[in-house]
Formats: sequence, C-alpha cells, structure tokens
Amino acid sequence: MIDTVEDDAGKYTRRWLHAGDIAYATLKDGTRVRYVRSGEGPDLILTHTVRTQLDIFQFVIPLLSQHFTVYALDLPGFGWSDLLPERPKDEPTLRAALREFIAALGIERPILAGESIGATLSLSLAAELGDAVERVFAFNTYDYLPGLERSNLLASIIIKSVRAPVVGPVFAALENRSITGGIMSGGFHDPRSLPSDLLDEYARVGGRAGYSKASRTLLKALPSFVAARSRYRSITAPVTLVWGDKDWANLRDRIGVEAAIPSPEVITLDQTGHFSALERPQAWADIILARTAKTKVSAIR
Repeated sequence: MIDTVEDDAGKYTRRWLHAGDIAYATLKDGTRVRYVRSGEGPDLILTHTVRTQLDIFQFVIPLLSQHFTVYALDLPGFGWSDLLPERPKDEPTLRAALREFIAALGIERPILAGESIGATLSLSLAAELGDAVERVFAFNTYDYLPGLERSNLLASIIIKSVRAPVVGPVFAALENRSITGGIMSGGFHDPRSLPSDLLDEYARVGGRAGYSKASRTLLKALPSFVAARSRYRSITAPVTLVWGDKDWANLRDRIGVEAAIPSPEVITLDQTGHFSALERPQAWADIILARTAKTKVSAIR
C-alpha cells in the first residue's frame, strides 16, 4: 500500500525537494516506511547511513533526478518511518524490509546505491536478488567494528555507554543536538559540510517517543552488519566501491571488503569522510552517471 502525503514529518524534506513526492509505503506487517520519489528514468534506490535518514541525500537527489527515477527511504527505526523500538534492527531484518519496500513499489531491476549501513544493505540485498539488480554503488560500507566509535573521543564514549547493559538506556536518552553534532562531526573531512538545519532535523527526529530505544537496538545489532560481508561473494551485479580517504574504515577493513566482492571497481575520494553524500554530492552523482550511461540509453529504447 502506498500513501502520498504532506505532513509535519515532511516539512524539512519539502524545503529541499522542490519536485517529487513524499510518501509512505506500508509493508506486509503494517510497518510504514517514508520515502521520496523524484525524476524520471531508470530506477535508482538510495539507502542512508547509521543514525540518519533520507535527507542525507538532499544534495545528491536533485543532481540524479535529472537522469533517474530516484527513490530514497527512511529505513524502519529511522527518520519518520515507524520506529518499532521493540523489534530487531539487525542487518537481515533491515535487508528484508528494503526488499519488501522495493516489491511494494513494483520496482524491477533497480540500481542500488547506499552509504554506510545503506551500502552494506545494498550489497547484501544484491547478493540475495542476483540478476534482479542492475548494479550497485557502495559508498563507505559499514561492515567492520568499531566503526562509529572511531569518529572521535565523544563517539567512542557515548557509543560504548549506549551499548552497555543497565546504563545503556540512560545514555541513549541523553542524546541531543550537541551530542549528535559532536559525534557526526568526526565523519567529515570538513565538519562544516554538515548543514546546521539538517542537524536541527536530526534533533527533532531524535525527540520522537521510542527513538532512543530504537537507536540503541540498532547499535547493539551492528555486528550483524559485519557478518553480512560473508554474503558479498554471491553478488553478480557490477559493483562500484567508493571510499572517502578519511572514512572510518582502515586499510585492513577496506582490503577485507574489496576481497569479499567479486571484481569490484574501487574509487577513493580525496578529502572526504564517512558522510560523502553531504560532503561530495557532485562526486556521488558523477560516479553514478558515468557508469550508468548504457543503462539509461537502454531504458529510453
């Protein structure tokens, strides 16, 4: 079921999405998933990073929607999708939700592009769907530990505390604009690349009832994203793997990911951190456009 809506949740998104729909897809279990749809052409699905939402692609979507039908979603438990704080947020659960989202919208043979956990989900879903995926663009995959804890000292302290038994829920409930901004700043080469109004939006979302519990559930499930790397060997679609030179993944992590994927194209972006969709949106678009020209021509024919 698909509902096209304009509600309070979409106020921030509509500030940058000047053409396109803001809607909700309802999965079989009743979970509502917020997404945007913009543009025309081959179907391209964007999946976001840890602790963020579809608005992280606010600079990328206007560039890509000139050439594709772009879909970007808030995964269950994130943004303005249903939070489901009691339910698992592990990789298999989120992968199943992404697959069902694609089916609910009737999308066939999509191009998958994601960042961080969104990159990992794009790769693991491509392994599951085989030839039903056109190709994959994986930016700064999140399939290693400690990951987010490498952002900076604040992130290390907060993330360890949130995962801890007994005190974990207390620390999770302490999240506010300053803490979120402090943690995320370590994911940029230039922290000024994080828009102040987007940080305000993250804080607004973080104030939703149940958000801290859902966030803690995800952080405790991050080892499942590491385990997802074992699935990559089954990928048959072409893969472009992109790293920011300042990403949290170290050389050993990167070599491990590259070895797990059959013959990936590997690109490194200079002066780029983990949140490359915000820091290097034009590079994002250029990488995808340069490698899908043949796909776009075939779709026109």
